[in-house]
Amino acid sequence: MPIPAAPMAFPLPRPARPELPQRRVRTLECGQGAVRAVRFNADGNYCLTCGSDKTLKLWNPHKGTALRSYQGHGYEVLDAAGSFDNGYLCSCGADKTVALWDVATGQVLRKYRGHAGKVNCVQFNEEATIIVSGSIDSTVRCWDCRSRRPDPVQVLDEAKDGVSSVKLSSHEILSGSVDGHVRRYDLRAGQLYCDYVGSPITSVCFSKDGQCTLVASLDSTLRLLDKDTGELLGEYKGHRSTTYRLDCVLSEQDTHVGCASEDGHVYFWDLVEASLACSLPVGRGVVQSLSFHPTLPCLLAATEGQVQLWREDSFQEQGDTEM
Repeated sequence: MPIPAAPMAFPLPRPARPELPQRRVRTLECGQGAVRAVRFNADGNYCLTCGSDKTLKLWNPHKGTALRSYQGHGYEVLDAAGSFDNGYLCSCGADKTVALWDVATGQVLRKYRGHAGKVNCVQFNEEATIIVSGSIDSTVRCWDCRSRRPDPVQVLDEAKDGVSSVKLSSHEILSGSVDGHVRRYDLRAGQLYCDYVGSPITSVCFSKDGQCTLVASLDSTLRLLDKDTGELLGEYKGHRSTTYRLDCVLSEQDTHVGCASEDGHVYFWDLVEASLACSLPVGRGVVQSLSFHPTLPCLLAATEGQVQLWREDSFQEQGDTEM
């Protein structure tokens, strides 16, 4: 009886190289004065824009539709974030306050006053029970969303100059300061880890795998650091950052690092090779803010009074289908 032949074993196709956003597909004219920050929400279906006209706006950037405007800050709004369940927003501004908002009603639920200067950056923890804010007053403050107490539950005052950027993981607070230090507070271990990059820091972020931190600073350099050892893993240059507080980002699969630039472009480099992968011609003015989609090759870039949505070259508009 003939023995059946074993089925041919074909190698699996190699996964496609991740694409970068290189095509501008939509421009939102925000009508908020200068857009100080743009931020995707947790699932990337919506975004928030922070205006110099004191307003915060919620958008569906994929369709180009404005959904709601939030008014309650006394001066320009500098940063904002959405909760994991999309029920709440937090924002901060030049009026020295941090605000907690109800997304659906547009009402301010809490106003936290305690910072002695403008508040540059704000984030929720994973459960949206704590808001963490960083200020020009050199402190990071943690506010309890569930309690009525007006004072912060914790003040981190190790920075010697203004705090420009904060990011959170499940158990860490990462902060960048004008004093040139990146500080990582490990809340589980009760430890503070500090790395000095030698230039005022404008933006920090964690890599998606949680192994690295990306740091942008005013010497027109982006640095990738090993989170645990502080070892310099990569340096990325070619953009211009000498004056403004510009954002840095990692792509959705940690394959590329990106940074806004004062020359009107957004630059992306290969994370491993540190070679320039592309530059996006966003506009003539400074690119103030960036936000990378959590799961897609999709970028929001804010310049002057507008936000642009950039997608990969192969992207096809899907009519009115949901993203």
